[in-house]
Amino acid sequence: MSIRPSLALVGLATPLLAAGLLAAPAAAGSSDGARSPFGQVAGPNIKSPGLTSPDVLGAGVADLVRAQGSMPVENPQNGVGYYGYDSIDNSPTLMPHFEGSTVVEAHKTEPDKNTYLVLSGQTGPDTTYDYGTHFLFQGHETGSPGYVTRVNLDADAKHRVTILASTDVAGAPLPNFDGSTWNPYSKQLLLTSENGCDGGVWAGRAAYGSSSTFAEMPALGKGGFEGVQVAPNGSVWLVEDTGGSTAVDGSGNSTHAKYANSYVYRFTPAAKGDLRTGTLQALQILRANGTPMDTASSVTSADLEALHTKGTSYRTRWVTVHTTTAANLTETFCATDAAKAAGATPLKRPENGVFRPGTNFREFYFTETGDTNADSIANGTYGGWGAVLRITQASAGAGTGRINVVKNGDQAHTGLDNLAFASANHLLVVEDAGDTLHTQRNALDSGYVLDVGAATWSRFLAEGRDPSATLDSGFLDAGTPGFANDGDNEITGIHVSDGDPTAAGLLGAKIPTPFRTGWRIFWTQQHGDNVTYEMVRS
Repeated sequence: MSIRPSLALVGLATPLLAAGLLAAPAAAGSSDGARSPFGQVAGPNIKSPGLTSPDVLGAGVADLVRAQGSMPVENPQNGVGYYGYDSIDNSPTLMPHFEGSTVVEAHKTEPDKNTYLVLSGQTGPDTTYDYGTHFLFQGHETGSPGYVTRVNLDADAKHRVTILASTDVAGAPLPNFDGSTWNPYSKQLLLTSENGCDGGVWAGRAAYGSSSTFAEMPALGKGGFEGVQVAPNGSVWLVEDTGGSTAVDGSGNSTHAKYANSYVYRFTPAAKGDLRTGTLQALQILRANGTPMDTASSVTSADLEALHTKGTSYRTRWVTVHTTTAANLTETFCATDAAKAAGATPLKRPENGVFRPGTNFREFYFTETGDTNADSIANGTYGGWGAVLRITQASAGAGTGRINVVKNGDQAHTGLDNLAFASANHLLVVEDAGDTLHTQRNALDSGYVLDVGAATWSRFLAEGRDPSATLDSGFLDAGTPGFANDGDNEITGIHVSDGDPTAAGLLGAKIPTPFRTGWRIFWTQQHGDNVTYEMVRS
């Protein structure tokens, strides 16, 4: 059946419906013919100083605001009083103002990857209130401390956003979080911190409590983890985004290309649902002659070019990075360093990954962000524009498989970040190209439908820029003293789910049917006003 918002939500969201039937602005990089269930948008919004622009959606869909950065949380704590700001009672102010030559503005915490669950019996700080059964969870990418929010989709504005935790079980501040998912075997939320060798994976309950249940999982290692998914055998697949250093040419000038420095991992617990012990592995890619690829020594290596050549595929195997037992239960290690030492194959900033529904978890798709710079010498054939890649195995637990590029990026489709399947064949892929590339191509971010069979793109979302982000972009470009936020809006947290918290609800287990039989689509417009939307039929 179709999703019908509650009356409380309709009252709040109707004035903020995106104009889903607006004509798209004329610009380069239009859709190339993929058939999309979300309609098509002709081109992206342009980037221009001082210019705000609305999001443009394909015909037939619209956005409802489910939470916004300035929405107060019902239980302020540790300097966090709003959904997307480090501020209590507007101190520091949510909108910027000058004190002398210094701009003063609350730090924006940037809600990131969304996880939707249908749960019964959930409580909150208000013991007299019925919080309903539909919930959306996020970690926050910046700010201090890091924290986890629960958006109560059935609740009124006063009870809409609950902070689940801002400290760990020991009372220490949580790190900033990027990725999130639900592990039905441990009945825990998994949150990832994209903080290099200080990052990692934290686990905690989805239920509200007076004290935090979130704790780091040392067995999964410390790394710049972002994407996180769970497979039916209980394994946790992790996609790392740790940017390498920028290469220079023989004269010492920047090539604007970054060395491959990030890995794809798989953690298999010793006991299904218990993430305290088990084995962490990383993906190794083999040349046709069976030797490991060298993707790290040069930003224009032959192996990088081979990997990003359409129509080729290469054998893969999982190499062991670390094994945790009862004897070394609390031992910590840098997964990135260990993966390099084990001979795993680094990639061009992979961001997020998902299992393809209808394949019995035999296909895993992930994005590479690439260099997000139009001047990179690695653009084109060496992965500088990023890509969507596919790992194919006999099962999620198989030790070997194959990898191939499904679609390479280009200037109009790059900075590829979050992704989610909306059907067996349609993969939603969204951009985080960044302010520099926005300026270079005079285009803001877009969301695309990738038909993985035909390997064709179709734009379903041309993201705009809200007034807050437009101001921030101006401050950032001007190098304004005191300014500490990001500029242009970006798209993140694209998420398609029916909220099933059981093992049958693992992402990839069912073929999604958006807007029907309980399936819902969410995404977050980071930076600026930090709005989390639900996409609905218009």
